[in-house]
Amino acid sequence: MEMHQVRYFLALAGTRNFTRAAEQCHVTQPSLTRAIKMLEDELGGPLLRRDRQNTNLTDLGQVMLPQLERMWTSVESVKTTAASLLNLRDAPLKLGLMCTIGPLRFAGFLSRFRSQQPGIRLSLIERKPSDLAAALHGGELDVAVMAQAAPFDDRFRVEPLYPERFAVGFALGHRFQKMAAVRMADMDGESYLIRVNCEYFDQLKAAREASGATLRYAYKSEREEWIQAMAAAGLGICFLPVYSPVVAGLLSRPIIEPEVSREVSLVTVAGRRHTPALATFVRALKGYAWPELGDAPQQRSPLGAVGA
Repeated sequence: MEMHQVRYFLALAGTRNFTRAAEQCHVTQPSLTRAIKMLEDELGGPLLRRDRQNTNLTDLGQVMLPQLERMWTSVESVKTTAASLLNLRDAPLKLGLMCTIGPLRFAGFLSRFRSQQPGIRLSLIERKPSDLAAALHGGELDVAVMAQAAPFDDRFRVEPLYPERFAVGFALGHRFQKMAAVRMADMDGESYLIRVNCEYFDQLKAAREASGATLRYAYKSEREEWIQAMAAAGLGICFLPVYSPVVAGLLSRPIIEPEVSREVSLVTVAGRRHTPALATFVRALKGYAWPELGDAPQQRSPLGAVGA
């Protein structure tokens, strides 16, 4: 059964006239008649009863009419959905973000992208890097923006977006407030707030130990907002990428001697064909002019901290 046969039958059922149905379908009457005959042969019986005055549906035709109408509607719906996706109208796209990607830094891009591509429905999904990688490979996500200390494996295509330094976060009135930057050695004796599963914990720990600084472990949490809130409340210090704060009232200063940084990257599955929506998003993200690191807040921040 071919869809043009279904279309011709539906036109005939509506007009009850072979000539008008052929005109409606923009085909010759013999072509329409042949197509209907082939459909009847496939279904095993006549669909229409034709006499001099009228063309009526047979019992088989009456039974098949609603089913063929549903079939035609379903096919048209599929075509409409495909056209919408290909033409970026109501096209879904799932973006994975690791929890330390700064929302204010990213909001500028999202605002621009939305104004340029209003037909793409972007969903933001936050997970830790290992979960993002698994979701990407499994097809749950289309693309991710993330960083990790270890190299990405060859399942993924990784395109750097911007470098980002780490800073130390602390409460208003802390001794670090008078400093332009904080050496790792300056942190000796501080209470330390730890975010469980921090992807740069080992690198930050090694840098701190090399400086000779010893920290007193205060609290641990899997929830970033708790680490940020505790740091802003003066319960300890925390390490954070300079663009990641999300809690009001926290101050931050860049870490030096040694400096610790990461590369934030755009990650997709290697070899997997991009949908039109994903291709458009990737081009926009790679072409976006990210703010320079010197623009990162170092005084009172409207955002907060990430423990490491």
